[in-house]
Amino acid sequence: MIIPNHNYEKTLRACLESVYAQTLRPLDVVVVDDASTDGSRDIARAFPCVLVARPENGGVSAARNLGVAASSGQVLFFLDSDIALAPDAIENAVDLLMDDPETGCVHGVLDPEPLFDDGPVEVYHCLHAHFWRRRSAGVVGTAFFALAAIERSVFEATGPFDENLRDSEDVEYSDRLAATHRIRLSERVTGRHDDVDRLLPMLAEQYRRSQLLVPVAAVERRRGGGLRANRTGGVLAAGLVPLTLPLALLTPWLLAVPLACAAAFALADVGLSRFVARRKGWPFLLRFTALHFAVHLALVLGAVAGGVRWLVDPRFGPSVRGRRARSDDPAPAAAP
Repeated sequence: MIIPNHNYEKTLRACLESVYAQTLRPLDVVVVDDASTDGSRDIARAFPCVLVARPENGGVSAARNLGVAASSGQVLFFLDSDIALAPDAIENAVDLLMDDPETGCVHGVLDPEPLFDDGPVEVYHCLHAHFWRRRSAGVVGTAFFALAAIERSVFEATGPFDENLRDSEDVEYSDRLAATHRIRLSERVTGRHDDVDRLLPMLAEQYRRSQLLVPVAAVERRRGGGLRANRTGGVLAAGLVPLTLPLALLTPWLLAVPLACAAAFALADVGLSRFVARRKGWPFLLRFTALHFAVHLALVLGAVAGGVRWLVDPRFGPSVRGRRARSDDPAPAAAP
């Protein structure tokens, strides 16, 4: 069990309590504290786990790689410190791996209810995260290592996480992993997530994460087959709303264009809307749709910004591109 942590004292205790309450107890539990400044390390020390304390923050990829090196199990279970596992999550993940030798990784579906309910923004995030994962359950092209099990031999053959990536590291890793093994997303492996609960931090997070979408996609060896959290039509419709809104300055009649784009966005994922309405009622669906629209705008803006940054900075994005860029640099001149 490998748990990267950075300033998650709010959830780390619940996370570790869920680990030690499993029907199949892990051989060892390694908490990699990534230079936390809160009380996380004291919480970890209250449990019989191995605590690896980093003096400087290196990001989740570096923390996971360090956790692998400090662990000894033949099945590596990666768990983010803001998730509390269902009691049978580890047992079910190991069973799924053992039942199919061609499956190299099993990852889970997050619960629709948050670990700690801190308001509508968090409820929105948890509902959406649960729905699109559940809809995609089965053999998939992407693994998310917030809640995932992989055999050590498979991990070693695939290689470590790209430590140049602090976001989208799952997607880049999955591109390498899926070339040799199946990836399975299963509803039998579940956990409750404590997500971001304020609007502006949520939008900032989505903007930051989406900046790596273009760089990671550009170096993928495989094309297609990856998981998609949002409908492509909805993303395009959301992006067109602000682009077409200035048309109304020409004539009020052209206000119909951005309104039509907004309507297209609202109707882009009817299944999601029905799911939210069943869980929380139609009034909450209106709030959910507004939040969903704001998230889509942040994703579009982040992807555009990341694409521009990728074009002008060859060292931005996955390490494989940085290595290519460094190899293209002119050799230093010989000393006179």
